[in-house]
Amino acid sequence: MNITFFGTKPYDKYWFEPLSKKYGVEIHFVESRLNWETAVLAKGSEGICIFVNDTADKQAIDALYELGVRVIFLRCAGFNNVDLKAAKGKIHVLRVPSYSPDAVAEYATGLLLSVNRYIHRAYVRTREFNMNIHGLMGTDLNNKVAGVIGTGKIGQSMIRILAGFKMKILAYDPYPNKDLGVEYVPLKELFEKSDVISLHCPLTQDTHYIIDEEALKQMKDGVYIINTSRGALIDTRALLEALKEPGKIGGVGLDVYEEEDGIFYEDRSNDIIEDDNLARLMTFPNVVVTSHQGYFTTEAMQAIALVTLENAYQYMNKMELMNEVKCDTR
Repeated sequence: MNITFFGTKPYDKYWFEPLSKKYGVEIHFVESRLNWETAVLAKGSEGICIFVNDTADKQAIDALYELGVRVIFLRCAGFNNVDLKAAKGKIHVLRVPSYSPDAVAEYATGLLLSVNRYIHRAYVRTREFNMNIHGLMGTDLNNKVAGVIGTGKIGQSMIRILAGFKMKILAYDPYPNKDLGVEYVPLKELFEKSDVISLHCPLTQDTHYIIDEEALKQMKDGVYIINTSRGALIDTRALLEALKEPGKIGGVGLDVYEEEDGIFYEDRSNDIIEDDNLARLMTFPNVVVTSHQGYFTTEAMQAIALVTLENAYQYMNKMELMNEVKCDTR
């Protein structure tokens, strides 16, 4: 089976090339991201493999179908960048539902500790032998309230970590997991009571801008907001306004951004960034922005490669597609 990989980075080749031979898959790696214009690069392939910043909208789906592509493999868990309605009945969509929940949760915790204790600023200071700690005061997490939005596998891992800090956990999920032993509350109550809010939900129509101007007004003064899920869960303009209000936001840790396409995963250090919102975010001393790397561990990359190629094996051998994303998938 021939598969065209879009948005390829060197680490993708490192993990996928050796395994592809074992699974009888021939991979054509391209650096271009998928959209309706670049879909032509998949000519001759029955399947394609894409990542979070590729765009499989209706135009791209139709173009791929005309080229003979019949399956899309997502080397990630999220599928908000795929038009499932357009793909229905034409192209199968398979994802990697879980590759390393602990990797993302651990990274989210790292962001929380960084913005709370100003580790990012301390590092810059001490590099220049400025050992003054004025302005670097944080707060204890012990006995604080943590609000976890989304209690899937990553959210569950985050809950375990935060419980280790002896934090009180509040959770919100439209599909509560009673076995977790945490208190599920309405979203408004979570906003009002939480000292720390961590996002671990997928991006859907219901969760788009789940943190908006109204939600930010409901939050405690000094709240910490962590997002390692999808950028558009947060209304960036509203967040910027809240950050400018003295004392409203204790800190923000973002590993994702709603307009990250064309910026994240690229070296833009010599370019003028035209995104004013992102540029403004970078100016706040209590904000840490990283480039969508929460998943990026050895264990996670190995799991992504294995599950993706297992998905291909199931498709090639007309087996049950265990990780297929249906149009009605939440």
